[in-house]
Amino acid sequence: MSGRALGPALADVLSRECERIALQIEAYPDDASVWKLEGSVKNSPGTLALHVVGNLEAYIGAGLCGTGYVRDREAEFGDRDVPRAEITRRLRATASMLRERLDQLDDETLLAPYPGTAPGRFAELTSIEFLTHLTWHLGWHEGQIDYHRRILFGGDAI
Repeated sequence: MSGRALGPALADVLSRECERIALQIEAYPDDASVWKLEGSVKNSPGTLALHVVGNLEAYIGAGLCGTGYVRDREAEFGDRDVPRAEITRRLRATASMLRERLDQLDDETLLAPYPGTAPGRFAELTSIEFLTHLTWHLGWHEGQIDYHRRILFGGDAI
């Protein structure tokens, strides 16, 4: 395989998008606004940001890179009123972990079957295939947060 290694390329994309979510959270007018629900929306931006952290730390950190992270999915969806500064700290720590750990992975590792425990429909994927899904999942939640902020509070896309 020629060109840039997959690990560093994924590290760049995933860490960049974690930073973009951190910027989205910082763009809210105050801590309470990241927990605001509107209409039939069930997950606030604060919840989505905590979920992104848990998802990436569990599946990439622990599952692929052996960090030892223990996921508390219930807290991701149950914690409320976590200050924006704490949410952005977690997002940036996750971005740092992604840069550090994915930079070290060779293409052979990423092209092999995913070594962690993935949800049922992803159980037979290679690591790169599963990371492609995780990248899409991250972007989906990033878009939800962006639209929530702009619809309720105005401002430009970040």
